Amino acid sequence: MNDLTSRALELQHAAHELMYLGMDGEPVYSDTFCRLNKEVLVKSDSLFSAQSSDVEEEANLCLALLMGYNATIYDDGDKEQKKQMVLNRICLVLEQLPASLLKVRLLTYTYGEAYEEVLFQEAYAIIEGWNKDNLTSEQTVIIEELKNIEENPYPFEEVE
Repeated sequence: MNDLTSRALELQHAAHELMYLGMDGEPVYSDTFCRLNKEVLVKSDSLFSAQSSDVEEEANLCLALLMGYNATIYDDGDKEQKKQMVLNRICLVLEQLPASLLKVRLLTYTYGEAYEEVLFQEAYAIIEGWNKDNLTSEQTVIIEELKNIEENPYPFEEVE
């Protein structure tokens, strides 16, 4: 595994830890919360300008950046612009990425940001091809995350 991939996976792990901080019933301490937020933002910003010609590596990088910018509460004033640029990159990557767990993860987190039904449908189409009796823990986690986003579309709301 090269340095870019390992840094992207490290950011994914840190962002996931931050997103689910305290969900295990453990207390959340402010110093830990602040440290993780800063760490995720610094890692996101350090990877933002990186790109890869390898489709899977670029997908992992884009996923890490989207997770990172969504997880942190910090914003130097350009976070939304950076997220939009990452979403634009994701659109290009999704066209080239074969059906896989990585693609479902990327579709799920992108759906959680854009709430475009086509992303949701494509993720579920891939999931339908999985052997339900033999799911990996990662497959089970992403299925639950997709269901959670579908059932709790905060902060997205349609105003009539």
